[in-house]
Amino acid sequence: MLKKFSENDLYEAKEYTPGEEIYEEALDYLTFWDSVAKSEIEWFEPYREIIYSGNAPFYRWFLDGKVNITHNCLDRHIESKGDKTAIIWQGEPENEKEMITYRELYQRVCRFANALRTLGVQEEDVVTIYMGMVPELVVAMLACARIGAIHNVVFGGFSSKALSERINDSDAKAVVTMDGYYRRGEVIETKRIVDKALEACSVESVVVLERVGNDVNMVDGRDIWWHELEEGLADECECKALDSEHPLFILYTSGTTGKPKGVLHVHGGYNVGTHITAKWVFDLKDGDVFWCTADIGWITGHSYVVYGPLSNGVTVLMYEGAPDYPQPDRWWSIIEQYGVTIFYTAPTAIRHFMKLGEEWLEMHDLSSLRLLGTVGETIDPEAWRWYHKYVGSERCPVIDTWWQTETGMIIIAPLPGITELKPGSVTLPFPGMLVEIHDEKGNPADIGELVIMNPWPAMFRDLRGDPRRFVKQYWTSDGKRTYYTGDGARRDEDGYYWIIGRIDEVLKVSGHRLGSAEIEGALVSHEAVSEAAVVGKPHEIKGEVPVAFVVLKKSYEPSVELEKYLKTHVKNEIGSIAVPEKIYFVEQLPKTRSGKIVRRILLAIEKGEEIGDITTLEDVTVVERIVNVKGAK
Repeated sequence: MLKKFSENDLYEAKEYTPGEEIYEEALDYLTFWDSVAKSEIEWFEPYREIIYSGNAPFYRWFLDGKVNITHNCLDRHIESKGDKTAIIWQGEPENEKEMITYRELYQRVCRFANALRTLGVQEEDVVTIYMGMVPELVVAMLACARIGAIHNVVFGGFSSKALSERINDSDAKAVVTMDGYYRRGEVIETKRIVDKALEACSVESVVVLERVGNDVNMVDGRDIWWHELEEGLADECECKALDSEHPLFILYTSGTTGKPKGVLHVHGGYNVGTHITAKWVFDLKDGDVFWCTADIGWITGHSYVVYGPLSNGVTVLMYEGAPDYPQPDRWWSIIEQYGVTIFYTAPTAIRHFMKLGEEWLEMHDLSSLRLLGTVGETIDPEAWRWYHKYVGSERCPVIDTWWQTETGMIIIAPLPGITELKPGSVTLPFPGMLVEIHDEKGNPADIGELVIMNPWPAMFRDLRGDPRRFVKQYWTSDGKRTYYTGDGARRDEDGYYWIIGRIDEVLKVSGHRLGSAEIEGALVSHEAVSEAAVVGKPHEIKGEVPVAFVVLKKSYEPSVELEKYLKTHVKNEIGSIAVPEKIYFVEQLPKTRSGKIVRRILLAIEKGEEIGDITTLEDVTVVERIVNVKGAK
């Protein structure tokens, strides 16, 4: 494999990343992960066995080892890096910023961990965190982990109903939130959304960070201000030595059914996986300023804003606001101001900035950048080349990564300086990962569904409260040792992987996973709607956008006003990212004789493509009627 990242340029020599021989060495994946765990992670007590697979797919890693991810993110850095900046925080208002050293972050985490204990939060209690992108969000996560509590971070853009569902399903004991945060110059009233959510559920305590100073309702006996809770508390707190398999967090992700899935990750394996992938995929150096633009409410934020980079002791940048506010050059201004060296973002954002034009980049000195990354959905070659040329000045490799909430860590990505890059390809599996493509019969193929053939440390351990779904949705029945990702892929003549997209009914809107059934459920919950089907329409900027086909109840008539009402209803039920771009009112949906909606037909109609075989439909005339409805629009 040639050690180059473009046709003519060689990436600079690495300090901490292995040579290309690592791919061969890591074929013995258990020995590989054992070596990584022992050399990269500090354990309170060593593990006695690398993996237990006797109850597959409920794998267990690093058996009986004692560890705590916050020790590896904080404590072990204090002596050598205590005065080093851990977090650079930039608020959306230009004048609001903060530099937090590793020692200061350690003290803040300890103090808030003590605060949680005063509320009665104990090991394995769940704490739901619903906040904007502020340093206290990281503090709350690490504080939970330090005392063995389980954090459940909910994306700050979700509605009160979506929040209440996640609070209830996780059986949260406490909620950590804030009065509000800034987005495009407006205040998002976070506490008000929490109050609305708690009308449908209950928790013992609500901790409120004062961020913007707006008026909020504080419920006596339940709500308490963050700063008041911390008064008089020590900035030292014992780091609990936890079992390697001790739960770290639950993160809800959309699936092919309406109910979001509570993906469970644990301390030991997740720490090992996120640490080494962050270190090698991004070629981390001690002086790096690492900026992953993902919201911490998603898995990318968990793994590569918080745990992976901090475990490696690098400086992380966090930004509160919108990427193009108040001007389209906001991101580029931040990169120049803080000397960002590694920039990890979504193809959706790249396509957005392509449309805005290169002149906004040319206003800024981006020479500090040395490596670019992408995550969230497939990046098309055109966007890849634009990113490489205009953001990276044709000197920064573009590292495209594939992974999921469930995998916890990057699974397929190039290693800079080792892997020759191809615009649009995620290239090769990370060392220690055996990845294949299977056809519909489960046989190896060059195009089909992406599958993972061996367990890995950062893999999710279960779906909260639903182990049957965990087994049925992700694993084969023949021994339950093959993980089916639900993503389509192809492999080229060089063995490189190209991600095609989801093969199930999960949409990726601006890099966020949304289940079609979840949006359909929101539509059907409106009194006017009898049935609904949602498909993902390709979108130049967002990757995909939802498009809905709706059957109304007899007492309702299609109208522009009703379409607006339904869109607002979806926004209130789930959030703005789930709002359909278009709603078509149809008499009926294309269904098989067994009653299954055939969404591929709806997608073909929306895209204007050949519809294909319709002989399995109960009523083949429905297709023409839907085509006519769309044509009338």
